[in-house]
Amino acid sequence: MVLLTDILLLVLFSGLGKPVCRPYGAQEFSQFSKEGNITIGGIFSFHLNPVSVDPTLQVNPGRVQCQGLDQGELHFAQAMIFAIEEINNNSKILPGISLGYRIYDSCPSVPLSVSASLALMNRHEEVAKTCLKPSSVHAVIGDTFSTSTIGIARTVGPFHIPVLSHSATCACLSNKKEYPTFFRTIPSDYYQSRALAKLVEYFGWTWIGAIRTNNDYGNNGMATFLKAAKYEGICIEYSVPIHKTDSRQKFLEVVEIIKKSSSKVIVAFVDGPTLEMLAKELFLQNMTGFQWVGSEGWINYRSIASPVSYAVVGGAIGLAIPKMNLPGLQEFVMKMRPSSRPGNMGLVELWESIFSCILKPRKDVSMKTCTGSESLHGINDSYTDVSNTNLLNNVYNAVYAVAHSLHNLIMCKDGHGPFMNRTCADKGQIEPWQVLHYLTQVKFTTKHGERIQFDKQGDPVPRYTLVNWQLNSHGVVVFEIIGLYDASLPKGQQFVMKDDVQAVWANSRQEVPRSVCSESCLPGTHMAFVKGKPICCFDCIPCADGEFSNTTNALTCVPCPPEYKSNEERNNCDLKSIEFLTFHELMGILLVAFSVMGGCLTITIALIFFVYKDTPIVKANNSELSFLLLFSLKLCFLCSLTFIGRPSKWSCMLRHTVFGITFVLCISCILGKTIVVLMAFRATLPGSNVMKWFGPPQQRLSVLAFTLIQVLICVLWLTTSPPFPNKNTNHYKEKIILECDVGSAVGFWAVLAYIGLLSILCFVLAFLARKLPDNFNEAKFITFSMLIFCAVWITFIPAYVSSPGKFTVAVEIFAILASSYGMLFCIFVPKCYIILLKPEKNTKRNMMDKTL
Repeated sequence: MVLLTDILLLVLFSGLGKPVCRPYGAQEFSQFSKEGNITIGGIFSFHLNPVSVDPTLQVNPGRVQCQGLDQGELHFAQAMIFAIEEINNNSKILPGISLGYRIYDSCPSVPLSVSASLALMNRHEEVAKTCLKPSSVHAVIGDTFSTSTIGIARTVGPFHIPVLSHSATCACLSNKKEYPTFFRTIPSDYYQSRALAKLVEYFGWTWIGAIRTNNDYGNNGMATFLKAAKYEGICIEYSVPIHKTDSRQKFLEVVEIIKKSSSKVIVAFVDGPTLEMLAKELFLQNMTGFQWVGSEGWINYRSIASPVSYAVVGGAIGLAIPKMNLPGLQEFVMKMRPSSRPGNMGLVELWESIFSCILKPRKDVSMKTCTGSESLHGINDSYTDVSNTNLLNNVYNAVYAVAHSLHNLIMCKDGHGPFMNRTCADKGQIEPWQVLHYLTQVKFTTKHGERIQFDKQGDPVPRYTLVNWQLNSHGVVVFEIIGLYDASLPKGQQFVMKDDVQAVWANSRQEVPRSVCSESCLPGTHMAFVKGKPICCFDCIPCADGEFSNTTNALTCVPCPPEYKSNEERNNCDLKSIEFLTFHELMGILLVAFSVMGGCLTITIALIFFVYKDTPIVKANNSELSFLLLFSLKLCFLCSLTFIGRPSKWSCMLRHTVFGITFVLCISCILGKTIVVLMAFRATLPGSNVMKWFGPPQQRLSVLAFTLIQVLICVLWLTTSPPFPNKNTNHYKEKIILECDVGSAVGFWAVLAYIGLLSILCFVLAFLARKLPDNFNEAKFITFSMLIFCAVWITFIPAYVSSPGKFTVAVEIFAILASSYGMLFCIFVPKCYIILLKPEKNTKRNMMDKTL
């Protein structure tokens, strides 16, 4: 963007013939001046407000008048002069060369800043001279405010004149494409804004209001702060601009916004005069108790530290430029007089104000006349106090940066220079652009131990002190330093708080105030953001069962690992209890008891049959198959024990295969007995010789064949995908079911299907032989046993599928025991009844008689 001043200069230089310099504001004399071999310019805002003048095309408005003397700006000029005098008296730097100065007033006003810039480049001479002569200054120190400094940098930038500001913090000035000659000895607002965001985050404030000065300083600084605050998770309830020149109505609107807000912390990126006016309005509205966070533009601005301001912003905390004592400056200021040298015109207004006099008699003024040589000792005035030397030190360092650059330039040796063909600058005709080159590389340490250098953007290393507004024992506002901020330190260690200083917060509280839109979500809950509100406004939702959060303000709840469950507080996970059917619980004890009792009962029956093996009833019912059936039933009872206890790899494979094989062996024996009954009936028919086809060898072979088929199925099952112990975490959220996974479902159901096929076949054959005309027909007892067996296992399937956890195993054991007891009781109890209680029926004749 080309400024109007740039266009005017281009038009001026593009005219035909030899250009002529015309006096620009010939009446604008410098406030302070001194001749030297090399001149350094200075522009400071000695006054607070320019007097507006309505311009016309017929009348020259003359010199712009300013009102409201700012004594702090006079201190800046004095610090610049002090540094130059100190350098001139130091033989180690710029030997044989004297520095001069010309210092102008910018009021502050952008037009006056540009005017002062042009005046510094071209001495205001009444006679026309060529404009092609070199600039009369080699560097410019100033200005205090960012807006006027931008005007200065844009004006002198095309002429490669360095500008060093002690106070302009706008981050925009770091843009070297726009301001290639700009440097500063104060950190950029870019770093200050980020440091303020980290400061707010450091104290845990997530819901804040923001106020800014409506100029380059405030707008650019706040823009960077808002971006950094968002990155730190801080929400802004409102952000409003205000300026000291705004109407009272505008200030009242800002007060109303603050009054309606819910945030308790206000970040103010403003200058001192603006905050002073806002504080007065807040005081009138009794708006106190807010925690203020301030930028360096006002946090240690002494002129606003009044009882009214403290009532509003007392306990404020903010960033300030570190103080540095300048020995000798106090004495230097006290010795300065308007009469000491003609170039001290800037002290005339100050002198007349302090001593209530006039230096030159005027007809319209009847005040006493003073000489300008009066002593300042004993005068209680802010001008005589230079203790607040933070920005004064910046001016001091800026002058020394120029001096060291000039020194390096003068000490350059041909053949080692930085310019073309390694040449050095002409010591007799030093150009500003040459000084600019050396400024980019200057590095030195002041006599106070401060390291000075500039980065690629012309900025110094950002360092701030953390200032807190407090009242001392005399009721005077003091800016207490409670910590430091150094951007060069590692992340997370940049704030260094003082242990020996206690901060005071709003309303003189000792504890850090809170400012949040929503209270933090405790562990065990997670944040649920509210639609249409900032992310700092949220609801806290308890974690669901099986989830937990162990941090504050968790975004989501984390699922517990599969083997864990959330505790009652939902802030941690506890190991789930492991459930399986054990030998120690009541259910396990009862099942073991019934299993052992069944085995014992089977052995007892086997002993009875063995004792009475020669009796007709035992012989008539195929004693060999009966003993084999009793053996298989004993195994059926005992195999249920493998289902109890902690599942392991071997127990899982054993329980299902033993169960399948023993039951097939049992049913194969019953099937053989059923076939024997049918064959025996056919054998009694005349001419029948069927028993020779199903004698004892064939019976043994059939039992073996039927059993081997089941063994083959089990072998294939164990080979392809055997059962294995599994931790089932899906059925229950609060516990783990330790169970045996069947592995291959096809193998498992194939085993059951084969058992079912044999049992159905056996049932059908027994049912067909149930009414054969024998006194003791075993087929009807086999029918009842198979009927019970099939009923048990048909009901087992839905019960097995629906039973949870260890009850699944209990159902399977119950089915095994129930079917085993059914077969044992139905087939053998009637025989034992005859053997033991009805021995008169245990005769061959009784067995051979037919029931017609």
